[in-house]
Amino acid sequence: MSNHRLFESTRLGRLPLGNRLAVAPMTRVSAGADGLVTDQMIEYYRGFAEGGFGLVITEGLYTDRVYSQGYQGQPGLTCQAQGESWKPLNQALHAAGARSIAQLMHAGALSQFNAFSSDTAGPSAIQPRGQQMSFYDGVGSYALPRAMTVSDIDTAIRGFADAALLAQAAGFDGVEIHGANGYLLDQFLSVSTNARTDAYGGRPENRVRLICEVIQAVRHVTAKDFVVGVRISQTKVNDDQHRWPEAEAAAATIFSTIAQAGADYIHTTEPDAAAPAFEGSDSLASLAARFGGVPVIANGGVEAGDQALRLVQEQGAALVALGKAALANPDWARRVCEGSELRGFDFALLAPRADLENAQRYFTERSAGGQVESTL
Repeated sequence: MSNHRLFESTRLGRLPLGNRLAVAPMTRVSAGADGLVTDQMIEYYRGFAEGGFGLVITEGLYTDRVYSQGYQGQPGLTCQAQGESWKPLNQALHAAGARSIAQLMHAGALSQFNAFSSDTAGPSAIQPRGQQMSFYDGVGSYALPRAMTVSDIDTAIRGFADAALLAQAAGFDGVEIHGANGYLLDQFLSVSTNARTDAYGGRPENRVRLICEVIQAVRHVTAKDFVVGVRISQTKVNDDQHRWPEAEAAAATIFSTIAQAGADYIHTTEPDAAAPAFEGSDSLASLAARFGGVPVIANGGVEAGDQALRLVQEQGAALVALGKAALANPDWARRVCEGSELRGFDFALLAPRADLENAQRYFTERSAGGQVESTL
């Protein structure tokens, strides 16, 4: 199967891209204590650009100094100093031929660490399912969040908008609003975490309201050619079985409303990007393409080039985003283009802590043993 379509130029909104391959956002908990970008982070992200990826999407960046931070070591976009620290990274990515998008994230009730608050907050006072993630320093159950007031919601919206403005000034080509994986915006989208009876709860059109208000707020403060995307999933980091109870009807409402609010693209992420979203239905990526009418980035379970190509040819994806496969192969795009062998992903890359220090140690040890060709 020829993979030439993966290496065609394309666009997200007004942003030209050299190919259809993106690096998915992956939390790496490697920023300084003040949320600033480090030299190690610059080298990490630069490696993907030099490896041939046309688009690099950052890990989730916290957006305010109230409830948004989720992890110790998470980078932020909440002040001038944090914004300035991203400039060298963007310059490095652009010099290597890649475009850059900052993912903006509010952890909400899934926060495992917050330097600015001892409390967590979410749409409703419902304790999240599951256990905190140990490789991000979490221990035990999630805390019971306080239900957000309308004032809290307004503060969160302003945080996204302010962070987007900082991202634009830092040289990013766009932002991705994180509405997936169980974090705050997804908590509003999900009936299991949203028991509100106001305009933000109940029917799918109400549950998606906050995402749309964030899109509109970001659009209001950024330039017309600045890309604004949204990441959406059904499964979550703490609940891999969740599905929208309204099934395809919810997908139609959610994706069409997000597009109408001004999103340039929709980024779907599920364990298997090609799997049916509901019994007997198309994949989430395909539903997003059908109902949203904007370019779709598909993420989930892709290891080889033929899998990525099928998402483009059969599932309606404009781009394919890689996570674990990119961690194992920062030069995945170049290897696939050349027909070279790919390394398999090893969970030791994320253990005991999913940071860049551990990844560097992993590659260094295996390079010394002749098991890999290069370090990060």
